[in-house]
Amino acid sequence: MADPYKYFRVEAHEIVGDLAKGLAELETRADAALVAKLLRLAHTLKGAARIVRHKELAELSHELETALDPLREAPIAGRNAPAVTILDAMSAHVRAMALPAATLAAPEQPPPLPLPPPARLESTAIDDALGGIASVHGLLARLRGVTDPVGLARGLDHIERELVEIRRDVEHLRLSSVGSLYAALERTARDAAALAGKRVRFALEGADVRVDGHVITALHGALVQLVRNAVVHGIEPGAARTAAGKPADGLVTIAAHARGRTISIACRDDGRGLDVDAIRDAARRRGRDPGMLDAARAFQLLLGGGLSTAREVTELAGRGIGLELVRAAVGELGGEIAVDSGPAGTTITLIVPVAVTAIAVIDVALADRVVAIPQAAVRRVVRVRPHELVHGSDGMLLCIDDVMVPAAPLGALFGTRGERTETAVVLDGAAFFVDRTLGVGEVVVRAVPAGTPIDAIVWGMALDDEGHPYAVVEPRELVAAIGRAQRVQPAAVARPLPILVVDDSLTTRMLEQSILESAGYDVELAVSAEDALAKLAHGDYAMMLVDVEMPGMDGFSLVAELRARPSLAHLPAVLVTSRDAVADRDRGRAVGAQGYIVKGRFDQGELLALIRRLVQP
Repeated sequence: MADPYKYFRVEAHEIVGDLAKGLAELETRADAALVAKLLRLAHTLKGAARIVRHKELAELSHELETALDPLREAPIAGRNAPAVTILDAMSAHVRAMALPAATLAAPEQPPPLPLPPPARLESTAIDDALGGIASVHGLLARLRGVTDPVGLARGLDHIERELVEIRRDVEHLRLSSVGSLYAALERTARDAAALAGKRVRFALEGADVRVDGHVITALHGALVQLVRNAVVHGIEPGAARTAAGKPADGLVTIAAHARGRTISIACRDDGRGLDVDAIRDAARRRGRDPGMLDAARAFQLLLGGGLSTAREVTELAGRGIGLELVRAAVGELGGEIAVDSGPAGTTITLIVPVAVTAIAVIDVALADRVVAIPQAAVRRVVRVRPHELVHGSDGMLLCIDDVMVPAAPLGALFGTRGERTETAVVLDGAAFFVDRTLGVGEVVVRAVPAGTPIDAIVWGMALDDEGHPYAVVEPRELVAAIGRAQRVQPAAVARPLPILVVDDSLTTRMLEQSILESAGYDVELAVSAEDALAKLAHGDYAMMLVDVEMPGMDGFSLVAELRARPSLAHLPAVLVTSRDAVADRDRGRAVGAQGYIVKGRFDQGELLALIRRLVQP
């Protein structure tokens, strides 16, 4: 039978040892920080023991918290009689915890949800193994130069394929998935809800996000605490939720996202939000002046430890240790914590740096190099038709689903020149031209070391099948950099002169103005043919868009008038009308219109492509 305490035994043994050591230190120095550390250790052990259903250790940990709590405000030290009595009692308590921690055995009904394992192998050992594989690759390359190349090459190809697979397996050994936390966190939510008399559902998003195993291990306790807090402090009782128009069952969600060189893991609940007034009162009871409080400031007070809004101390809450534990865990990883709270619920986000993560990417070719784009950021890959691309003074725009987005060659950001615009990878807010896409796959991304002179658009580096590094881009930085990419475009096209839009319909004028200005053109509006002639007498325009059916002079007559005036005969004019009869099209050509667009079949891309042809010098 599998050992359900396999990992808990290791954790419990370490924590009990740290508790014993800390109590010994407390005999020689009065240290509030040391007391806080001991409280966090006891709190962590209590939570872990509950997850694996070890009632004795959970109760002993809770009792040790009770003994330590008064020392937070007034630490003791020395061998005076009161101190000896208190410290000896706590040391005896820790010794009582040591026995069950050392003799954990499988119960008759083993808990099905043990703690997630720590990182499977030390990173240094894995890096050494990867280095050895790279050396073998180099040796094989040299062997290809010996005699009998045909027979030997076949064997070397097989060995290299095996090495590629081994390297991938070794790289993944150092990674743990956020999904490995599901069992423990779901059990935490369920048990806390049962003890609090609430009904709560638990969900996990981003289970397939995989990062350094030590990060997942380090955040495990913090996430257990956040889930428990969400149930106890965030989710309202069923009756209160129903009265507020919410479902009777509360929802707690853990959502993980790999974001560039960091991973963010958010704990969301749909409860009542932080009780700022209760936090203010708790601070005052502790002799603190909280000053003016909003949700963010109140949360910072809770992170400092020692504050709890619980009305009494229970097994679930009341000591104000939990968020201090969260702060310590995130701080040790060099991360930060953000909060967003309101009547619809609270979201607490842990953001920590990661050295290694695994993501799905789309590999693209840029001339003689390959780069990878995280697949989650790619909205679509499109074949670009010439009329969908607009050149303006600020760069290029690409028409995607009737919306113009900035566009630039991805190669320009990597120093690779290229003018091909047939294939574009579309992200949120921008599109990038590539020579071609090479396929989709999962890669292990190593973060670029701090201080490395490399552009912010590079998230990290991955290795191809031959062990050669190539860049994985950071999508948000890529979109932000498109302005820089446009500035290195060759020979920016001169800005067109203003376009005159002539239409008696306000809706049509505004629509055409929006499309043209989004494409980089200046737009002047006229509400009638007579108004247009007045503007033409004093302005210089690149072309005109003209409605046919207008009060007074119609569009046909206006275009005919232009052709009769030498100063305006050269001005391109396009008729935009709801009339689609062959006779109307023929009349448009006869009066000298260079284009005829039917409103019922209006195509934004077609319009812009026609304008571009007419206004190019």
